[in-house]
Amino acid sequence: MKNVSTLLHARWIIPVDGNEHCLADHSIAIHEERILDILPTVRAKETYHAQTEIDYSNHAIIPGLINAHTHAAMSLFRGMADDLALMDWLTNHIWPAENRWVNEDFVQLGTELACAEMLRSGTTCFNDMYFFPDVAARVAHKAGMRATVGLIALDFPTIWARDADEYIDKGLIVHDEYRGNALIDTAFAPHAPYTISDQPLQKIRMLADELDLPIHMHIHETAFEVDEAVKNTGKRPLQRLADLGLISPNLIAVHMTQLVPDEIDQLAAAGSHIVHCPESNLKLASGFCQVKQLLDAGINVALGTDSASSNNDLDMFGEMKTAALLAKGVSGDATAVPAHQALTMATINGAKALGISDKTGSLSIGKYADLIAVDFSSVEASPVYDPISHLVYCCGREQVADAWVAGKHIMKNRTITTLDIDRIKQAANEFSAKLNS
Repeated sequence: MKNVSTLLHARWIIPVDGNEHCLADHSIAIHEERILDILPTVRAKETYHAQTEIDYSNHAIIPGLINAHTHAAMSLFRGMADDLALMDWLTNHIWPAENRWVNEDFVQLGTELACAEMLRSGTTCFNDMYFFPDVAARVAHKAGMRATVGLIALDFPTIWARDADEYIDKGLIVHDEYRGNALIDTAFAPHAPYTISDQPLQKIRMLADELDLPIHMHIHETAFEVDEAVKNTGKRPLQRLADLGLISPNLIAVHMTQLVPDEIDQLAAAGSHIVHCPESNLKLASGFCQVKQLLDAGINVALGTDSASSNNDLDMFGEMKTAALLAKGVSGDATAVPAHQALTMATINGAKALGISDKTGSLSIGKYADLIAVDFSSVEASPVYDPISHLVYCCGREQVADAWVAGKHIMKNRTITTLDIDRIKQAANEFSAKLNS
């Protein structure tokens, strides 16, 4: 028998590897950080001897979910300013609160809170955009999570930087610090077309091409954004970005609720990626992303939660279900975004957008063992006919029992081994009391 680090036996394994299949009574052999084999359980027990062996007889093992758009630290603003339109929410509530409260300690605590919530929701990888990306990277690494931290850029001063050049320079320092890190990647993160001018965008495009980094940006989030851009520049935001050379395979365009057919064709031809944030879009009444048309055009569409201050959670199980149901309602087509497609958007499509699909996003031999075990044994989850459909339309984040990242068992029976949950909750409640005082 061959010796391996870990052997996991499951009622179902759902690899999300390009086939819409579900493997019944299969096992995953993990050696050190990576998946060594996926095979029937009977054969696995004959073939491998493991230091750790776990029987998930009532569970589905799936790839860890990938939250492709977050502002993790903003979890400390959860529920602070609800039921408002985007620009009112931003300009009259969020930006003033950030000016008053955001500092390095805020980002550390907020990101710890977000990491704890995401892990207990089955998310093992997230794509962040916020101030102090060095702190977010440090917290994610300590939590044992995979993360792409955004090298944020704006024209105006904040506590993180004075101007666009300083944002970019400080971002490059973070990139250099985490270059080659097994868990942490970086992406340029110019906030939005309306908060950054042409010259820094041209510099970011040049650096992204040179370093082969994604460019993560809010684009066409609302009709107001598009109308204001046309009024002020004579161009829709996407046209301006195209003129600057940013419409490329490096682009991760978030929200995209306002698209015309020519723009969809343009994005498809360029190989750009889109992150759909259905629940945040709904709550802020930002509009509807045309997911079916985007997928039909061959565009890679991933899922994100946005921040817990606009959602108000970081629950990717909720996003999968909402994305599937909303696509059907918007398109008038009950076959739009079937369950397997929603799961794909929440896993491998996120990895593709982040440029890490060689590492994670599916359960494939040679990839890192980033996976979760979802418990189907409750009365609320009975009976089970199609496990993939069940995951999207029936299951909730409370059914996520265990999580593994790079072969490390970082959540066991819903207890996170890498974070002090009691301390984080207490500190978050103390911050809330201070904000409300």
